[in-house]
Amino acid sequence: MSDADTYERQQYYGPAKDPAKAGMRRKLLLSVGGAVLMLALLWWVWSTFFTARTETTDNAYTNVELAQITPLVGGAVTSLNVRNTQPVHAGQVLLQIDRTDMQLAVDEAQAALGRARRQVEQVLANDANLAGQVGVRAADVDSAKADLLRAQADLDRATLNERRRAVLAGPGAISAQEYSDSQTITRQARAGVAQAQARVAAAQAGRKAAIGARHANAVLVQNVDVEHHPDVLAAKARLNQARIDLDRTTIRAPIDGVIDQRKVAIGQRVQPGVPLMVVVPVQNMYVDANFKEGQLRGVQPGQRVRVTSDLYGPKIVYHGNVEGFAGGSGAAFAAIPAQNATGNWIKVVQRLPVRIRLDPADLRQHPLRVGLSMHATVDLSDAKRDGQ
Repeated sequence: MSDADTYERQQYYGPAKDPAKAGMRRKLLLSVGGAVLMLALLWWVWSTFFTARTETTDNAYTNVELAQITPLVGGAVTSLNVRNTQPVHAGQVLLQIDRTDMQLAVDEAQAALGRARRQVEQVLANDANLAGQVGVRAADVDSAKADLLRAQADLDRATLNERRRAVLAGPGAISAQEYSDSQTITRQARAGVAQAQARVAAAQAGRKAAIGARHANAVLVQNVDVEHHPDVLAAKARLNQARIDLDRTTIRAPIDGVIDQRKVAIGQRVQPGVPLMVVVPVQNMYVDANFKEGQLRGVQPGQRVRVTSDLYGPKIVYHGNVEGFAGGSGAAFAAIPAQNATGNWIKVVQRLPVRIRLDPADLRQHPLRVGLSMHATVDLSDAKRDGQ
């Protein structure tokens, strides 16, 4: 082929391809394709064996069970020792309520206890006095019976004399006046007997009354001493209640935490049961993670959870465990629950709160506050823990 033909061919078909360059280009394309296939395989392995064994949500927030500070007694606040955001420890004095009225109640209860002790001692002492009264009444009965016997003897003698004079009055051996006098004496003796019988009955009734009074007094102190008498125990209970009320004028922190929502000032008169502030136990913080219902198929209590916070960023990881599930979805417990009984119903995926307990050591190193946004990832491959 001539040079002219070669030039014309290159002009029409283009320059001739270099076999070496074509081979390199083919190898490069094969390498890129292989790399793409390898990356696709790696992505499939990761998504199948790793990513698919976790469930993740960023609809998660910190929460905690607050400690409400409410007074159990009323009164004016005389001192206030804390402010919002201040850390406190369990037992630390938060505020003081005026103690004057409570101290007076304690003094009054102490006086009532002393009075109750003396009354019981008096009841115990009355037992001996009532025992003597029973003896006196018994002697009165014996004396009355003796008088009855004497009166009966007088009646018998008067009756006998009357009979004798009745015999003598017939032939006129005695005067009618003498016979009439004997009848009068008999009637007087009979009245004396009736009077003596009444005295015996009265003495017996008095003896029974004395025995009843002693029995009633004995019931008040039966099988108890002064300190265990019901009246004394009741007075002690009132004194203990007064002392407790006095102690309750000093309000202390029930747990460790941070003060928040303080609603009281010095001089304010507080009432029992009215909230004054809250203690937030930041060391007991947990996470409420709102997973979609379709994400909960493999979630079980006890599984490990990795949690990160927007406050510290993804480098700070909290370790936790699934503690449990809420009793219903957020929509079910809403103030106005959704009503899906109409014909234009559209299904909405619901979310169920899952409580995640955080490691206390992580919380000590990086404290959290209520309501912070969190990102939770549950390890579905983890076995059940905590005996669940």
